[in-house]
Amino acid sequence: MDRLKLIQNLATGEKWDVVIIGGGATGLGIAMDAATRGYKTLLVEQADFAKGTSSKATKLVHGGVRYMAQGDLGLVREACHERGLLLKNAPHLTKNETFVIPNYSWFDNVKYTIGLKFYDLLAGKLSLGASKYINKEKTIAALPSIKREGLKGGVVYHDGQFDDTRLALNIAQTAIENGATVLNYMKVEGLLKDSNKKVNGVKVKDIETGQVYDVFAKVVINATGVYVDNILQMDQPEAPHMVRPSQGVHITLDRSFMEGDNALMIPETDDGRVLFAVPWHDKLIVGTTDTLRDHPELEPQALDQEIEFILSTAAKYFRKKPTRADVLAVFAGLRPLAAPKQEGSKTKEISRSHKIIVSDSAMITITGGKWTTFRRMAQDTVDKAIEKGYLPAKPCKTEQLHIHGYVATPDQSDPLHFYGTDLQGIQNLIKENPSLQERLVPAYPYTKAMVVWAVRNEYARRVEDVVGRRFRLLFLDVKAAIEAAPEVARIIAEELKRDQAWVEKEIEDFKTLAKTYTIF
Repeated sequence: MDRLKLIQNLATGEKWDVVIIGGGATGLGIAMDAATRGYKTLLVEQADFAKGTSSKATKLVHGGVRYMAQGDLGLVREACHERGLLLKNAPHLTKNETFVIPNYSWFDNVKYTIGLKFYDLLAGKLSLGASKYINKEKTIAALPSIKREGLKGGVVYHDGQFDDTRLALNIAQTAIENGATVLNYMKVEGLLKDSNKKVNGVKVKDIETGQVYDVFAKVVINATGVYVDNILQMDQPEAPHMVRPSQGVHITLDRSFMEGDNALMIPETDDGRVLFAVPWHDKLIVGTTDTLRDHPELEPQALDQEIEFILSTAAKYFRKKPTRADVLAVFAGLRPLAAPKQEGSKTKEISRSHKIIVSDSAMITITGGKWTTFRRMAQDTVDKAIEKGYLPAKPCKTEQLHIHGYVATPDQSDPLHFYGTDLQGIQNLIKENPSLQERLVPAYPYTKAMVVWAVRNEYARRVEDVVGRRFRLLFLDVKAAIEAAPEVARIIAEELKRDQAWVEKEIEDFKTLAKTYTIF
């Protein structure tokens, strides 16, 4: 898993079958699909894997109850199917989560009981469990922290939960284990074209060294999420915008705001959206919003009105009312929605189905979609390349493919169960050097050994890679993340042979980034 060895694969001058631009859920899924079919595969990502939208989800592997309400039954059926496959293929990163909808009118009890039975039906054989109506007493037992005044009962249903970035990393590892070259901090600076003006490669720059490589391929796939327009306009400067970013914000609270293991689903907020409160890594994630933004950003900022919307909506359901002072972290992600054809179109009405576009130059672009359907999106994209004659036909192999780290029956009570089979490797590091078992922050289970492991085996290059995406601490508790940063920087520097000036700059850069995850 040595990045330098992987980079050497770029210097050979050999032609690749597939080059993928973008290291989020979609691009990594395509790399895994292409590699397991036997294609010579390269993926490049300008920042860290899942740096953007793919690390900032609601942490749900779900069919999408609200898409059913919009009549998008095809997407719900596909997402429910993929949800079931993912829970089977990555049990160390996923779980069957029980959701409760508390109802404050008898009509809602009937409406959601019937609606969720239909949701069960769409899941078919891969259902995670039957939904059911429960009375007021059982609703309170399921959600002890819920507001009780006016409560008429509730509906229980099942969906999946996961750790988004950890899954992205394990998909990258699965792709590499199947022969792919997958590289972070490699920025595409231009497209290469043959004499017929067909895209046949990319010009890519190593962010760390400045070295530029010309990489040639049979097919180039643009899987850059909210940045697809940037790559499309490298191909054709006059290309119309395909994507309009929609911002989703989440806040992290202490678990005391919602005790118990069940998740809360608020099916209709004041503006007609859905809000979730989900237990995650012993904290509570509450969100999300849906705000159209004009331009994509790598680190979008939560708007004050979005934070207030989440807090005020949660306060209507929680007995203990959260305030701004209670927010441990806030994070914003951008969904790559199809650009609305009409001015004023609401984001909640835009389909989350994915779209595959083949340019006149033979570049393939995939846009839209959602984390849950990443595997199917990848399959459809590679199948499109085959259909167009860019690749020889080979069957997809990912439907039953175990993701790196697979453990059949993980111990969900272990706070480090998400490492799966890699946990043994971390324990071996501690046996070799017992000082590595020291925790970085007393209140959290992350150790020095896990930093070493992240650099050696999970492609971490910077403090934010480790604290934000290998550990998730930046998303759970910003103050603890800042506290951990100096020691993380020191260990990374030792592993990558960086100097003290690098350490100091990394700590300052991380503190600057961390401020954007707070509302203090």
